[in-house]
Amino acid sequence: MKYEYASDLQELAEDISKKLFPHVIMDRVKCYRGYGTSSQGTIARCHTINKLVQKALGIKAYYILEFLSERFDKLPKEEQIKIIIHELMHIPKTFGGGFKHHDFVTNKNVNSHYKLYVNLKENEKNKTWF
Repeated sequence: MKYEYASDLQELAEDISKKLFPHVIMDRVKCYRGYGTSSQGTIARCHTINKLVQKALGIKAYYILEFLSERFDKLPKEEQIKIIIHELMHIPKTFGGGFKHHDFVTNKNVNSHYKLYVNLKENEKNKTWF
Protein backbone atom coordinates (compact mmCIF):
# COMPACT_ATOMS: atom_id res chain seq x y z
CA MET A 1 0.00 0.00 0.00
CA LYS A 2 1.01 3.55 -0.67
CA TYR A 3 -0.46 6.45 1.35
CA GLU A 4 -0.76 10.12 0.52
CA TYR A 5 -2.14 12.96 2.64
CA ALA A 6 -5.50 14.04 1.15
CA SER A 7 -5.82 17.78 1.74
CA ASP A 8 -9.08 17.95 -0.27
CA LEU A 9 -10.69 15.29 1.90
CA GLN A 10 -9.24 16.85 5.04
CA GLU A 11 -10.90 20.16 4.16
CA LEU A 12 -14.24 18.47 3.47
CA ALA A 13 -14.02 16.37 6.66
CA GLU A 14 -13.29 19.54 8.66
CA ASP A 15 -16.37 21.24 7.22
CA ILE A 16 -18.57 18.21 7.91
CA SER A 17 -17.16 17.83 11.42
CA LYS A 18 -17.67 21.50 12.25
CA LYS A 19 -21.34 21.25 11.27
CA LEU A 20 -22.25 17.75 12.50
CA PHE A 21 -19.65 16.48 14.95
CA PRO A 22 -18.30 19.36 17.09
CA HIS A 23 -16.76 16.85 19.54
CA VAL A 24 -14.26 15.75 16.88
CA ILE A 25 -10.93 17.51 17.35
CA MET A 26 -9.91 17.90 13.72
CA ASP A 27 -6.36 18.89 14.68
CA ARG A 28 -6.01 15.22 15.69
CA VAL A 29 -7.80 13.70 12.68
CA LYS A 30 -5.93 13.25 9.41
CA CYS A 31 -7.26 12.10 6.04
CA TYR A 32 -5.19 9.92 3.72
CA ARG A 33 -5.74 8.24 0.37
CA GLY A 34 -4.54 4.68 0.15
CA TYR A 35 -3.43 3.12 -3.14
CA GLY A 36 -2.96 -0.53 -4.01
CA THR A 37 -5.35 -2.23 -1.61
CA SER A 38 -6.05 -5.94 -1.81
CA SER A 39 -9.06 -5.77 0.52
CA GLN A 40 -12.42 -6.77 -0.91
CA GLY A 41 -15.23 -4.21 -0.90
CA THR A 42 -13.68 -1.75 1.56
CA ILE A 43 -13.95 1.90 0.53
CA ALA A 44 -12.68 3.66 3.67
CA ARG A 45 -11.42 2.90 7.17
CA CYS A 46 -11.02 4.71 10.45
CA HIS A 47 -7.80 3.97 12.40
CA THR A 48 -6.62 5.01 15.84
CA ILE A 49 -3.93 4.25 18.38
CA ASN A 50 -5.27 2.09 21.19
CA LYS A 51 -5.43 3.47 24.71
CA LEU A 52 -2.51 1.44 26.06
CA VAL A 53 -0.17 2.71 23.33
CA GLN A 54 -1.41 6.26 23.95
CA LYS A 55 -0.66 5.90 27.65
CA ALA A 56 2.75 4.32 27.07
CA LEU A 57 3.76 7.06 24.63
CA GLY A 58 2.16 9.85 26.66
CA ILE A 59 0.02 11.06 23.74
CA LYS A 60 -3.64 11.84 23.21
CA ALA A 61 -5.92 10.05 20.79
CA TYR A 62 -5.48 10.55 17.06
CA TYR A 63 -7.67 9.22 14.28
CA ILE A 64 -6.71 8.57 10.67
CA LEU A 65 -9.39 8.35 8.01
CA GLU A 66 -8.15 6.26 5.10
CA PHE A 67 -9.95 6.43 1.76
CA LEU A 68 -9.07 3.70 -0.73
CA SER A 69 -8.52 5.69 -3.89
CA GLU A 70 -9.35 2.93 -6.39
CA ARG A 71 -12.93 2.80 -5.07
CA PHE A 72 -13.56 6.09 -3.29
CA ASP A 73 -12.42 8.48 -6.03
CA LYS A 74 -14.80 6.92 -8.59
CA LEU A 75 -17.87 7.60 -6.47
CA PRO A 76 -20.23 10.56 -6.97
CA LYS A 77 -19.66 13.49 -4.59
CA GLU A 78 -22.81 12.66 -2.60
CA GLU A 79 -21.54 9.16 -1.85
CA GLN A 80 -18.09 10.48 -0.95
CA ILE A 81 -19.66 12.86 1.57
CA LYS A 82 -21.73 10.02 3.04
CA ILE A 83 -18.59 7.91 3.42
CA ILE A 84 -16.76 10.75 5.18
CA ILE A 85 -19.78 11.15 7.49
CA HIS A 86 -19.74 7.39 8.11
CA GLU A 87 -16.07 7.42 9.10
CA LEU A 88 -16.47 10.50 11.34
CA MET A 89 -19.43 8.82 13.06
CA HIS A 90 -17.07 6.08 14.29
CA ILE A 91 -15.30 8.66 16.50
CA PRO A 92 -16.99 8.72 19.94
CA LYS A 93 -17.81 11.88 21.87
CA THR A 94 -15.08 11.02 24.38
CA PHE A 95 -12.48 11.28 21.58
CA GLY A 96 -10.37 8.87 23.60
CA GLY A 97 -9.18 6.34 21.04
CA GLY A 98 -12.23 4.10 20.91
CA PHE A 99 -14.79 3.54 18.17
CA LYS A 100 -18.54 3.65 17.77
CA HIS A 101 -19.59 0.41 16.13
CA HIS A 102 -21.90 -0.37 13.23
CA ASP A 103 -24.92 -0.73 15.50
CA PHE A 104 -24.75 3.11 15.66
CA VAL A 105 -23.01 3.87 12.37
CA THR A 106 -25.86 2.63 10.17
CA ASN A 107 -27.02 3.65 6.69
CA LYS A 108 -30.11 5.20 8.30
CA ASN A 109 -28.00 7.37 10.63
CA VAL A 110 -25.54 8.28 7.86
CA ASN A 111 -28.38 9.31 5.53
CA SER A 112 -30.00 11.37 8.30
CA HIS A 113 -26.70 13.17 8.98
CA TYR A 114 -26.16 13.67 5.24
CA LYS A 115 -29.57 15.38 4.88
CA LEU A 116 -28.77 17.61 7.86
CA TYR A 117 -25.38 18.51 6.37
CA VAL A 118 -26.92 19.39 2.99
CA ASN A 119 -29.53 21.57 4.72
CA LEU A 120 -26.88 23.34 6.78
CA LYS A 121 -24.77 23.96 3.66
CA GLU A 122 -27.83 25.33 1.82
CA ASN A 123 -28.67 27.65 4.73
CA GLU A 124 -25.03 28.79 4.84
CA LYS A 125 -25.11 29.53 1.12
CA ASN A 126 -28.37 31.49 1.43
CA LYS A 127 -26.92 33.65 4.22
CA THR A 128 -24.03 34.80 2.05
CA TRP A 129 -26.06 35.98 -0.93
CA PHE A 130 -24.83 39.58 -0.86
